Amino acid sequence: MATALPGENDLTIPKPKSPLLERDVLLYLVARFLWVLSNQMSTVAVGWLVYDVTNSAMALGLVGLAAFAPKLFLVFVSGIVADRFQRNLILAGCLAINGAVSVGLLFTVISPPVQMSIVYTLLIILGVAKSFAVPAAQALVASLVPRQHFSRVVGLASSVTKFAAITGPALGGLLYLGGSWVPFACTATGFLVAAVMNFMIRRQPLERSKEPVRLSDAFAGLVFVWQQKPILGAISLDLFSVLFGGATALMPIIARDVLHVGPLGLGVLQSAPAVGAMVVGLTLAYVPIQRHAGRKLFIATAIFGLATIGLGLSSYVYLTLLFLLLIGASDVVSVVIRHTLVQGDTPDAMRGRVSAVNSLFIGASNELGEFESGATAALFGLVPAIVLGGAGTIAVAGLWAFLFPQLRQRDYLVEPGENGA
Repeated sequence: MATALPGENDLTIPKPKSPLLERDVLLYLVARFLWVLSNQMSTVAVGWLVYDVTNSAMALGLVGLAAFAPKLFLVFVSGIVADRFQRNLILAGCLAINGAVSVGLLFTVISPPVQMSIVYTLLIILGVAKSFAVPAAQALVASLVPRQHFSRVVGLASSVTKFAAITGPALGGLLYLGGSWVPFACTATGFLVAAVMNFMIRRQPLERSKEPVRLSDAFAGLVFVWQQKPILGAISLDLFSVLFGGATALMPIIARDVLHVGPLGLGVLQSAPAVGAMVVGLTLAYVPIQRHAGRKLFIATAIFGLATIGLGLSSYVYLTLLFLLLIGASDVVSVVIRHTLVQGDTPDAMRGRVSAVNSLFIGASNELGEFESGATAALFGLVPAIVLGGAGTIAVAGLWAFLFPQLRQRDYLVEPGENGA
């Protein structure tokens, strides 16, 4: 048992040398890297493939809609599953399904002509797997370390995610040059290895109800979020700010029609936000946000909106890269604050269901935001769609600061003296 350091006698849970060196934490982080790396490679390959086949912004938007639709119907079920079954096994199974989908996409592209109906069907299956994987992953990381270490591990996990997001798109674009089937072969391998690593994580002694599942259990996460205004404010702020300001679905159009770069250029552009995010995320892992968390959340959201406006107005590669760096750097601050707040303020027995609600909000902001971006660009053009979206994000930040004063005034992410759940 470790001896408490001076000033830490109020902690009742033994403090390990470093939570970042625990076996299960390392397994989780490496598996997460492979998961995100494979997902990012697939995103670039699918985006370029769809736009190359259809030349349609709306078709790109439908990619996001196909990924989001299952979450809308499975959000309550997936949360209950994450609270009643071993989360690492859920995650392992979902990643195995991801690998199978990549194999399906591989056979689709090597059997021309590419049928978009098959592509969208496979993306829906991917969305089903993600609906169960994300709540399980979010709740799993919270059970690996004591509560006082949440912020550090979340910050490092975010950095691992962003590092994978840096290398994944560029690698996906590079592999695409060798043939449209190559990135899907690699992602299938990555997903399956990540599945095995999650299977190797030891079972966690979690608080789980032994009572039969009731209808009220399905809505318990939503009720909890509604009652906890700081959590509601944080996840809904992310929902609407990224719903309006997210422009990831339009990156194939920017790459091909505005900047005139190929699949590799698209990969580099989609890697840029992760570069800024990784630098900030690594900083937050070792110098965590301790004070004025609410204020910093709203400032980061406003910067995200301003950078999005700049992205829409830019027609130069290096200027576009700069704005994408700012988008990633500001977004990771929001991610760390939101995830730490949600997991830290939620009892362990509720984390799966609350994470499912959080996943639905994130999915709505990302995948549904992709559909919104594609539809808006199809109606009004590329530049107006991005600029208006960035302005909408800034407006949301101001409105939410007024509607959720508890979130705006939040000082500590984890109150001093609170122990691990």
